[in-house]
Amino acid sequence: MAQSSNTPTGVDNTFRRKFDREEYLQRAREREEKEGESRSKSKSRGPPVQRKPLKHRDYEVDLESRLGKTQVVTPIAPLSQQAGYYCSVCECVVKDSANYLDHINGKKHQRALGMSMRSERATLEQVQQRFENLKKRKDTGGFTEQDFDERILKQQQEEEERKRLRREKKKEKKKEKATEEEPEMDPDVAAMMGFGGFKSSKK
Repeated sequence: MAQSSNTPTGVDNTFRRKFDREEYLQRAREREEKEGESRSKSKSRGPPVQRKPLKHRDYEVDLESRLGKTQVVTPIAPLSQQAGYYCSVCECVVKDSANYLDHINGKKHQRALGMSMRSERATLEQVQQRFENLKKRKDTGGFTEQDFDERILKQQQEEEERKRLRREKKKEKKKEKATEEEPEMDPDVAAMMGFGGFKSSKK
């Protein structure tokens, strides 16, 4: 069968992209070499920083000093004066108390303080000393049944005193109301009408 004169010969009409293997292998090798160099540079920066173990906080966490207070917040105000809880170590503001506690107990904050998240292993002597201190505290600050009874009695007396004061205040208010409601009349007019006044004769 004779070939049509319109179709050109020697044209690649498969439309498949062909990759040069050698070129891409060379690129991969260069990339690996660069990554190896960056790794060796990061390792040669020096020994890792030795951080101190976790310690107890020696201050009280303030969560209630600004509770119930109204504050005007402007976008140009410094972070320490904005709404929420300000961390001066990390220089950030946390919006609520739960997240603030998570932040100050978290890894980022402890690292900024120069501490790792590992606690120091206590020795046997330290544990025994701790037990002794707790025993002494329990002995000195013991709470007996007598103390409990005394507290209940004191609370009852205070409650009775409060009730008595309330009753007295109510009586005073009633007296004041009665004197305010009592109409004032001219004594001459009252005498003409035949009575001395509206005041009750009861004593």
